[in-house]
Amino acid sequence: MSTTSTTPTLATAPDTARFRALLRRPAARKVLALAVAGLVLAPFAHAAWGSGGWPHALTVSLDGPLRSVGDWIVDNRDSHWLFLYFFGHISNVIIGAVHAVYVVLLALGWAGVTAGAALVAWRAAGVRAAVTAVASFAVCGLLDMWVPTMRTLALMAVAVAASVLVGALLGLAAGLSDRTFRVLRPVLDTMQALPAFAYLLPVVLVFGIGVAPAVLATVVYAAPPMARLTALGLRSTDPGVMEAVESLGATGWQRLVTARLPMARKQLLLGLNQTIMMALSMAVIASVIGADGLGDRVYQALSTVDVGAALAAGIPIVLLAIVLDRTTSGGSDGTPVRRGHPAVGWALAAAAVAGFVLTRSHDWPRGWTVAVTEPVNRAKDWMVDHLYSGIPGIGGTADWAAHYTGWVLDPLRDGLQALPWWGAVLLVAALAWAIGTWRTTLTAVLSLSAIGALGRWDSAMDTLSQVLAAVAVTLVLGFAVAVAVARSRRTERLLRPVLDVFQTMPQFVYLIPVVALFGVGRAPAAAAAVVYALPAVIRIAGEGLRQADPRAMESSTSMGATGRQQLLQVQFPLARNELLLAVNQAVVLVLSVVIIGALVGGGGLGYEVVFGLARGDLATGLVAGASIACLGLMLDRVTQPTKGARDAR
Repeated sequence: MSTTSTTPTLATAPDTARFRALLRRPAARKVLALAVAGLVLAPFAHAAWGSGGWPHALTVSLDGPLRSVGDWIVDNRDSHWLFLYFFGHISNVIIGAVHAVYVVLLALGWAGVTAGAALVAWRAAGVRAAVTAVASFAVCGLLDMWVPTMRTLALMAVAVAASVLVGALLGLAAGLSDRTFRVLRPVLDTMQALPAFAYLLPVVLVFGIGVAPAVLATVVYAAPPMARLTALGLRSTDPGVMEAVESLGATGWQRLVTARLPMARKQLLLGLNQTIMMALSMAVIASVIGADGLGDRVYQALSTVDVGAALAAGIPIVLLAIVLDRTTSGGSDGTPVRRGHPAVGWALAAAAVAGFVLTRSHDWPRGWTVAVTEPVNRAKDWMVDHLYSGIPGIGGTADWAAHYTGWVLDPLRDGLQALPWWGAVLLVAALAWAIGTWRTTLTAVLSLSAIGALGRWDSAMDTLSQVLAAVAVTLVLGFAVAVAVARSRRTERLLRPVLDVFQTMPQFVYLIPVVALFGVGRAPAAAAAVVYALPAVIRIAGEGLRQADPRAMESSTSMGATGRQQLLQVQFPLARNELLLAVNQAVVLVLSVVIIGALVGGGGLGYEVVFGLARGDLATGLVAGASIACLGLMLDRVTQPTKGARDAR
């Protein structure tokens, strides 16, 4: 009898110890807390507001006030003093500045611009950057895109100068004042999370169609990186150095000029580089509101599904991005710049004079062009004829698009829209808390709730389904290629130029071939998003896998582990943070293209933004844009672990 009575105690003692040990783990306590919260709150939420989509009683309509603001702007744009004497002068200054830069570029001629760009690249980044500049501008001329390239360069020069000025001033204020930093941080977060299309609507209402709104929208989109990195550089200066400078009796201005700014040089150059890249990414989007140049050529090609014309205009944008990236990043990492012999500068000047004398033309010589539009379109037509349908055994791209939509996108969208709203909130809270802190969890929950409160729940679930499906495909392909890149230096060298081109190619360019191959709908939008996000995932994941601790790799090899075992049990766990960062970047990049995919039938929130822009409907466009920003913020919080959460592990 005593034996039977002591058996449960002996059996349950180890289980109790294991249970207590499990409760000591932060992740287990988080799961338990969320489970208790769900059991308590879910019945109350179900009884009060039901279990369907976001309840109408918890929505706040901003359509009326925003439409009133839009109507007032339209009615008073040509008569009110605010537009005539304030916004009007801003518009005139921007237009005059862009025109002046464009006139200077035309006056320099093709030889002067090419030699000048090479000279600047040589002084800033060395001989290789100079050669890259010469080759890139030569290709722009050979593609018969010299004049559009100069128009884009003039617009980008003014936009980048204004972005750097605004960003540097904001960053300076945030870097020197903790209070200003706390105030500006959510503003910069919103500016970067809000889709670029959402910027276009208010500036079009105020400034109309043309160059001025294009420059201003670019400034709003490109200034935040400069502000963030300037503030980071100023706030991360060595306290010991600052104390030494202060002990010498330096004033605040002297400390800033002689200590803070020189020590923040790396971050300032990186901010300049990122600002230029983001400004160029707006070149095509700005063409929607009248910005001329290469972006307009790409946008016009999209409307006619002209792959050849889009590629001919897209390549110069990529080359401009490469030249500016190489020029502004030269020496920013502290490595010495190799400029070669000083005679290189004189040689470049002589080449510019010789080129102008031989051709006697400011524009690129007409006889020095290569037509690529027709060959590319013939290749595209061949691919469409042979791949769109009728491939024996596997069907064609049209069948793949239909299967992807019917088997993946539709069920996922229907499932998310059928999920109880409180269930979605609890799920987001669980994901955010699993890899973050209570602050990130609160941010994610409030962001998702804001979407419902704005009345865009169903559209957001539609967009979320497209993002999740495209991210899944991106991660499967990206991690597979990253493994190959991490294991083979030759594969990395072969893929590097391909990844460079794919990362700098305008997003609109991807839409044209996928529309030709997959038709119109959500599938081509997802395909373009996958192609756009893949390079970043491959780079980040491949770098993380390659940098696995050599001692751990040697130890696993000595224990007889196979290559597959090393990959799954050593490299992947050691590269966990980099892989999570790759997931985060995949989500952000896919979301940015899925919105643009609304132009080819993607639907969801992106369609509402585009519809609002086309109709001048401030309410529809801004509310949908704010919902996209909230969706992006929520996805960022549930895919990017915080430092505190990483340390807790």
